Amino acid sequence: MKLQDILELIEGGETLTCEFKRKFSTQEKIAKEMIAFANTKGGYLLIGVDDDKSVIGVESEKSESELILDVAKNYCEPPLEVKIEYVEIKGKEVVIVQVFESDNKPHRLQDYLSELDINNSVVTIRVKDKSVQASKEMIRLLKAQSSELKLKKYSIGSNEKAVFEYLDKNERISVKELSRFINISERRASRTLVKLVRANLLFIHTKENGEEYFTSRQI
Repeated sequence: MKLQDILELIEGGETLTCEFKRKFSTQEKIAKEMIAFANTKGGYLLIGVDDDKSVIGVESEKSESELILDVAKNYCEPPLEVKIEYVEIKGKEVVIVQVFESDNKPHRLQDYLSELDINNSVVTIRVKDKSVQASKEMIRLLKAQSSELKLKKYSIGSNEKAVFEYLDKNERISVKELSRFINISERRASRTLVKLVRANLLFIHTKENGEEYFTSRQI
């Protein structure tokens, strides 16, 4: 990236696709940030830049890059593809880590399990300028999108009709609300809502605290 591009990234502040880190913290924290980018739209992690956009710089760009590559390979499952660049700003070195949006979602924090455990695996996504824990519903959607699973013979049943009945009177619906509304388990409510999203009949929205809700139109 050109220096001007980096300066514009910094000036724009933290966003869906840009995160600042004053310094490398822990492997797990950095892994969560990188996983969130890979599971969403991709993005840039700038190390040596504070939250207030001030350039602090790093002590050694070589050691920082080695740590980043170690995180991408050994703390993320599946491993992540990243590109590392360095730029000098006013005599201070900043490390730019570009994380690419993945075709193999969802990525999770390394847990050494043979496959993803939807109840316990740590999967993160980006919401606005934050990385948050993905809900079970979002994890299911990421899995379906990544494998391009198609709904087979999906029909609108009583549960689905209840969703639209609820949305006729309310702007949004959550898994818990659907569960209470028609007295079904939260797991079944979750699967019902996820299928409606996959059928392009509902939209899923994530709050900054990671909670999800669903609407019949994009808002």
